[in-house]
Amino acid sequence: MTSSQAKRLVVVGAGPGGYDAALTGAAAGLAVTLVERGKLGGTCLNWGCIPTKHLLATTQAVAALADQAKQKLVAGEVRPDLAAIQAKKKKLLSATHSAMAKRLEAAGVRLVTGNLAGLEQNVAHVAAGGKTEDIPFDALILALGSRAAAFPGVKPDGKAVLGVAPVLDFTEAPESLIIIGGGAIGIEISEIYHRLGTKVTLVDAAPRLAPAEDPDVSKVVAQVMRRNGIDARAGVKVESLVTDEDGLARMTLAGGEVVTAAKALVAIGRFAPTAVPGLAELGATFANPSPNRAFIATDETLQTAPGIYAVGDCNGRVLLAHAASSQGTYAARHAAGLESGPYAPGPIPGCYYGAPEIMRVGAIAQPGDTVSEAPFVANPMAQAYADTAGFARVTWKDGKVAGLTAVGHGASAMGTLATAIVAQSWTRAQCEALVFPHPGLDETLRAALLGEMKTKD
Repeated sequence: MTSSQAKRLVVVGAGPGGYDAALTGAAAGLAVTLVERGKLGGTCLNWGCIPTKHLLATTQAVAALADQAKQKLVAGEVRPDLAAIQAKKKKLLSATHSAMAKRLEAAGVRLVTGNLAGLEQNVAHVAAGGKTEDIPFDALILALGSRAAAFPGVKPDGKAVLGVAPVLDFTEAPESLIIIGGGAIGIEISEIYHRLGTKVTLVDAAPRLAPAEDPDVSKVVAQVMRRNGIDARAGVKVESLVTDEDGLARMTLAGGEVVTAAKALVAIGRFAPTAVPGLAELGATFANPSPNRAFIATDETLQTAPGIYAVGDCNGRVLLAHAASSQGTYAARHAAGLESGPYAPGPIPGCYYGAPEIMRVGAIAQPGDTVSEAPFVANPMAQAYADTAGFARVTWKDGKVAGLTAVGHGASAMGTLATAIVAQSWTRAQCEALVFPHPGLDETLRAALLGEMKTKD
């Protein structure tokens, strides 16, 4: 089949899902057009996963020194240069953008910079520079990502009350910072700016921090954050958050308490930007009646209508970059006829990279489940780093590993092994047969796998 006869695939969105979909489609022989209205890499590269990890890594020495100083083992001061850190971050992102563009070009992907203005049967209308290009397609993959949620009375105003992007671009740490949202974003950014000397107040309406995780994980997170000096509060309702007449962020809580800070961050979840003209008319369905905020409903092959796929955040299945990449790869292969069965990725791991770190894959233990666990306090590497809070926990179903959770020093590094164990439903005998390196953080995972079986309260 010549290139002019090749099946035409249009991918909208160049975040992890769309980027991998485009490359996979090109490798499968499809004629691929990738549409992106902004920067390559989406939220993950530009305003999420990568910038936060850069800031966490470049400030980590502050936390390491503090941990050892509490043991009266070292003394001194670490002073991160935030302006220099931001300059390095921009260079890294720019280099990544360039590398991505070159890879797309080498793969034969046509990159179109523009906004998806509407859809008709087998045609995508892309607006750019005051003009609209009509791009025909045989298959369409929507990788639209997600946007930060906001609610009346609690939304960024561009002054002292901000979204994630500007907070990750500060060249000077604010004296004080209010963070609304106790999920991964809020927890990680609270740790970054705490290390930089900012007085941080974090609140969440949910009854506990990290509300999607094991309740015992939430307890450890709250204890560590408060012990480190972060004012972390769960079960707190925010009535309003505004920039006051003095230019400060002013938060009013239910009950009347007022907290002010130099800046505030709203990090209260994500919505899907799925209000695409013509999408519903082509047969797409949504998770609720409001297309502005609705995730795109998909079937077992990630299609929302014949030949139209939705991958990544916009379908609401799992809002993680690696999940989007997996879905994008599958959708492109399905569109090319290389996949026929349903999308079945197995367990998807998730991590928080604050302090302490959190890792989970598979089931969260419920009361009555069989579990085994081990504390980090007995781990020689955690002891060496003077950071021993936390535990690893295994959830067992019918004598097989159904879930693994860890919270503590370096817990995220356990993610790959934990995913393999859960995906393969290891038995106790398989866990006993695996040799772990010593000393290593994974030994806490081993101790949990081989620990005493008990029923969770």
